[in-house]
Amino acid sequence: AGFIKSPLSQKRLTQDSVELYCEAIGNPIPEIQWWFEGNDPNETYAQLWDGARQDRVKINATYNLHSTSTIYIANLTSDDSGMYECRASNDPDRNHLSKSPKVKWIRSQANVFVIERPDIRSHVSEASGKLVLTCNMSGTYSSIKGHEWVRGDKVLHSDETDSAFTSYTIDGKMEEHSGMYECVYKTNPEIRATVNISVAPQVMAYKKSEHGNEGDTGVLTCKNPSFPPVTSWSWYKNGQGDLKNASGRYIIKSSGNKTELRILKLNIEEDTGDYRCNATNSYGSGDATVNLRVRSRLAALWPFLGIVAEVLVLVTIIFIYEKRRKPDEVPDDDDGGSAPLKSNATNHKDKNVRQRNAN
Repeated sequence: AGFIKSPLSQKRLTQDSVELYCEAIGNPIPEIQWWFEGNDPNETYAQLWDGARQDRVKINATYNLHSTSTIYIANLTSDDSGMYECRASNDPDRNHLSKSPKVKWIRSQANVFVIERPDIRSHVSEASGKLVLTCNMSGTYSSIKGHEWVRGDKVLHSDETDSAFTSYTIDGKMEEHSGMYECVYKTNPEIRATVNISVAPQVMAYKKSEHGNEGDTGVLTCKNPSFPPVTSWSWYKNGQGDLKNASGRYIIKSSGNKTELRILKLNIEEDTGDYRCNATNSYGSGDATVNLRVRSRLAALWPFLGIVAEVLVLVTIIFIYEKRRKPDEVPDDDDGGSAPLKSNATNHKDKNVRQRNAN
C-alpha cells in the first residue's frame, strides 16, 4: 500500500469545523483508518470512528480501484487539537487480534491547531439616513492584515488596517437593506462575525391586480424580501376573515419568504374583491393587498363579436353607397352617329374612285 494524497495540517477556531483527506493505493485495495493523539503528554493514539465525540466526527470512505477516506469534525473545541493520523494497510491479518500483520500499517500525519475564538461585538445604528455597521474584537489578536465586509458572495468593502475595530456605512433605511452581513478579519485562521439588519416583514404582492376567468383556478402570490425570514403566513378576504378555515376551494402554500393562494373554480360574484396576505416574524408583521377580478367565460368573445359587427356595418354602408351612386353620363346621339357617317362617306368615295379607274 502507498499514499496518493496525505492530510494537510490546518489551523481552525473553536466552533468551526475541519476536514482531512487521505487517499491510498495498493493490490489488494488497502483499508484506511483514522487515529488521534492529543497534546497531553500522557495521551496515546486512539482510533476514531464515525459518530465519535458525541457524533461530531463523520468518516466517509470509498474503495473503488483505490481507497479514499475523509474525516470531518464539527463544532471544534480546544480538546480537538492534536495529531491526526491516516493509516493504510492491505495485509490480510491487519485486524487480527492475535496475529501481527506481516506488512505494517503505513501512516501519514497532520496537525490540527484549534485556537480559542476571540469575542467580537457587532452593532447596527441608524442616523441621518445612514446605517453604520460595526465590529469590535475584544482582547488582543496578532497579525490582523485587514478587513472585509461581505454580504453573501459579494465583497462590499475592504481595507488593510490592523485595527480590532472595523465599520461599514450604508446610505438608506433599515427596511431597504435588511439582511445578513459579515465582518471578516484577515488573520490566520480567518475570523468572521455576523451583523444582522433585522426588520418586520416588508410584504410585496407579485401583482397588485390579478385576473381570472370564471371556472378556472386563480393564483395570488406574495413575497417578503426582508430579513429575518417569515415564520407564519395567512390570507384574508374582505368580509370573510382568515381563509385557512374557509371552504375547500382555497389552497394556501407557504414556504419561507413566499406564499401562494389558489382559488378553485372561480366565481364572479363570490371571488371578486381584495385579498390580503399577512406575514409575521420575530420583529413584527406586515401585509399587502391583491385585487382579483373574475371575468365571464364569454368575455373573450365580446371583442371578436364587436369586430364582426363593425365589418358588417362597413360592408352595408359600402353596398348602399354603390346602389345610390349616379350612373356614368351617356354620350349624345348626334355625336355618337357622326363618326360612322363620315366613315361611310369616305368609303363610298374610295369605291367610286376605283370604279372610274377601271373604266
